[in-house]
Amino acid sequence: EKMNSAMSEEPDALSVVNQLRDLAADPLNRRAIVQDQGCLPGLILFLDHPNPQVVHSALLALRYLAECRVNREKMKSELGMMLSLQNVIQKTTTPGETKLLASEVYDILQSSSMSDGDSVNEMNYRRRKAQFFLGSTNKRAKTVVLHIDGLDDSSRRNLCEEALLKIKGVISFTFQMAVQRCVVRIRSDLKAEALATAIASTKVMKAQQVVKSESGEEMLVPFQDTPVEVEQNTDLPEYLPEDESPTKEQDKAVSRVGSHPEGAASWLSTAANFLSRSFYW
Repeated sequence: EKMNSAMSEEPDALSVVNQLRDLAADPLNRRAIVQDQGCLPGLILFLDHPNPQVVHSALLALRYLAECRVNREKMKSELGMMLSLQNVIQKTTTPGETKLLASEVYDILQSSSMSDGDSVNEMNYRRRKAQFFLGSTNKRAKTVVLHIDGLDDSSRRNLCEEALLKIKGVISFTFQMAVQRCVVRIRSDLKAEALATAIASTKVMKAQQVVKSESGEEMLVPFQDTPVEVEQNTDLPEYLPEDESPTKEQDKAVSRVGSHPEGAASWLSTAANFLSRSFYW
């Protein structure tokens, strides 16, 4: 019976964690989410969820939140945060991309209160430890900066996010909407062209790579038009289809996120209410 009730709650958990992840993607919401009484403890509990997509989504939300420097100390000291991140990294059943993402979040939080020398040593130690758990076949991650023509509103961002999440080898990504950019962390054995192919598959956006010249100036380099075969991310289940998603009724709130604070507040309150109903602390 307990298992059945957990399964029936799973779509709710997934939609709420995706909702928090989308909220956290907007820099304007990051401080409010961390200050909220229920959201951070809820995200920590989601790290132990049986559905790997819920865990991955929670980590993406935490990765976004950790970008805001003033959030890091509170996140690091939140009960269970660092321990739960370690558990994700060390669990043998955790997919490789999820381990790397958890390790990245851990590194950022761990280095927040250290001197520069200590933080570099600690991050190197964490990376070595993460590599050990990932196995020797996983090389280090690399960062690719994309300029995306057509990335001009939240619905396009969601399309782009869904396309990137399906690629095996993508670890994390951050959008810079004001300049139509996406900074993507990928495994070093994944070709950047695969990202361009995935974004082109949306039919409404096209990506170019941002690179620096020897003089330090940024240049846009177009990808070749020949599509690259993209390996699908089979470790993670698909998102809920729109017509089954419990967040469907909240279209009005969704469309306002990022442009009107009251939209974000409405979503945040919905997420916090769900979390307080579902967990006991």
